[in-house]
Amino acid sequence: MVKAVIFDMFETLVSLFEGRTYFSENIAADLGVDENVFRQLWHATEIHRTVGQYTLEDVLERTLQVLQIYSPDKVDMIMQKRHECLKDTFSSVPMEVKELLGTLKKRGIAVGLISNCFSDEFEMIQNSELYPMFDAVKLSYEQGVCKPDPAIYYRIMAELGVEPEECIYVGDGGSNELLAAKEVGMKPVQALWFRDKMFEPHIPSPVLEEYEHAEKPLDVLKYI
Repeated sequence: MVKAVIFDMFETLVSLFEGRTYFSENIAADLGVDENVFRQLWHATEIHRTVGQYTLEDVLERTLQVLQIYSPDKVDMIMQKRHECLKDTFSSVPMEVKELLGTLKKRGIAVGLISNCFSDEFEMIQNSELYPMFDAVKLSYEQGVCKPDPAIYYRIMAELGVEPEECIYVGDGGSNELLAAKEVGMKPVQALWFRDKMFEPHIPSPVLEEYEHAEKPLDVLKYI
């Protein structure tokens, strides 16, 4: 019996590809630096940003210092552009996502969230219209651990008071989240409804044929 559905956030409940986008190549262009050089420095800090060891401002300051182009104004400019794009993301929650979460709540099924996120995303998630709909939330920036580490899955199950076999995990597949969910004993379902918005090199995961799929949010209900 399914007692909980646990969701990923990005490319599952909301999409970073909705509206304006601001990825590493855009930051590099704004700074006037080589895209490949910037991307290498940027991705080298990803885990540290994700588990809360550094804020995004910390990483930008250090990266720009390495590139010998640091100024507070440049950091502020990048943070402002990221904030504007995240506003696009969180102001564009599909109605069907809201309907899905509401239906689960009405059925008495617990709703959880596990999300890998940076400091600015952490704040946006907490202030989003979706946040009150979750019965338990585990955000990597606050937890100090990120997917696919099984610890973050066990933490949310403990808070919800459910066993792995009572959980469905829904995500786009990035960060090996579906494999991790399967390995802890949950039923993984790959969310595919944002795939038409994604573009390379930022597609988090290919379509994974080994898992059940949901072409649209309400398809998740088929697996309960």
